[in-house]
Amino acid sequence: MRLRRLFARIELPFWVGVGAALGGLARLLVSGLARAWGLSGELGTLFANASGSFAIGLWAALTGPDGRLLVGSRRRQFVATGLCGGYTTFSLFAFETVALWQKGAQLLALGYALSTVLGALVAVWVGHALGERLNRPRRRRRRSMGA
Repeated sequence: MRLRRLFARIELPFWVGVGAALGGLARLLVSGLARAWGLSGELGTLFANASGSFAIGLWAALTGPDGRLLVGSRRRQFVATGLCGGYTTFSLFAFETVALWQKGAQLLALGYALSTVLGALVAVWVGHALGERLNRPRRRRRRSMGA
């Protein structure tokens, strides 16, 4: 019985940690693909942050109180905090921005910072808007009775 209570207390942090590990692995894959395609590491980070922001906005809308998907708070946090949190990477973005600045590419650093922040905000908004659209009940088309 004690073991069951202990597991109940650590279950959420455990699953969020599993989600973060999976998100981190996905982030590593995206970074590797970006480099394999000859793109810079910054573009891989930008893509991960934008796509992760889109995913969290979509997930939040689909699983919110008026959402189409009925999932518990543990599953919501597994995806939002775990997967998306592990996949997106603010610290790497900040490091890459500073590294660009220190290399003398101040304009590129500013552009990268602005495009990442604005891109992530727009991606969350688009994902959330899409989720809300998907949550709406479908309208049935009326067929005309006569020709």
